[in-house]
Amino acid sequence: MQPDSQTDLVLERVLEVPRALVWTCWTTPEHLMHFFIPRPHRVTACEIDLTVGGRFNTTFDVDGAEIANQGVFLQVIPQTRLVFTDTYTEGWKPNPEPFMTAILDLADEGACRTRYRAMARHRSAEARQTHEDMGFHTGWGIVVDQLEAYAKTLP
Repeated sequence: MQPDSQTDLVLERVLEVPRALVWTCWTTPEHLMHFFIPRPHRVTACEIDLTVGGRFNTTFDVDGAEIANQGVFLQVIPQTRLVFTDTYTEGWKPNPEPFMTAILDLADEGACRTRYRAMARHRSAEARQTHEDMGFHTGWGIVVDQLEAYAKTLP
């Protein structure tokens, strides 16, 4: 899938952990809560129904403010691709103010390494720019660093 420079932001890395472990971290609430938002902020709740149309809900504590995010999975290809969006919530209920669709692609890179590609797809160039100005590359970079460090602590 080729990114559209007008609406998409992309972060790519090679992680020093196996793909199966990255997948487990992304699809298991108790693991996801350890890395999914840059510290010192934290995930306080996470619900995952890993099916197309299944919920992907998270709640964050950001400087004492509670921020709830509700969404659904659009595509689930085990250990390869996750696509989720806040455009809809569970039951395909439209979100009146959606922000983005995320596309996570994972591939083996050899020697227990994973090619990690995260794309944030937005409804407009303006929404993309807002996300970039919010610190997309820094924030999502911190998240992937936290993911890699956390995954290395798991058996």
